Amino acid sequence: MKRFWVGSIPFTFVLSTLIFSCQSEAEIEYQRYFIQGRNIYQTQCKNCHSENGEGLGELYPPLKEADYLRKNKTQLACTIHNGQQGLIVVNGKFYNQKMPSQTQLSPIEIAEVITYVTNSFGNKQGIYQVEKVNVDLGNCKE
Repeated sequence: MKRFWVGSIPFTFVLSTLIFSCQSEAEIEYQRYFIQGRNIYQTQCKNCHSENGEGLGELYPPLKEADYLRKNKTQLACTIHNGQQGLIVVNGKFYNQKMPSQTQLSPIEIAEVITYVTNSFGNKQGIYQVEKVNVDLGNCKE
């Protein structure tokens, strides 16, 4: 039995290397953005939006299957960087709680968290490149 396990370790390594090497550069980049975005979400966002993106009751809106993310994708970088205040509608419900700014996040970190949020909790929108975040941040309304 021990020989089986010892022999399977190199096989598993070779198999995982082959699988990983079959991914395109775009898939690898998406995975990197997604994983880094998840880490940022865990430290900066989950306290209000919850671990599973369901929000916090009537105070903070859900991100889970949120129509707001699709309808306002080009504004997400500004919302994250500058915060949000005022009435918004998410999935037909009204929210009016202030979201704090995250000015400590770099454009790449904003791109990563947008990629994570817009591809988690039932959302599927693909990678959001740092170049797009830079354009969006340049168009923020004060």
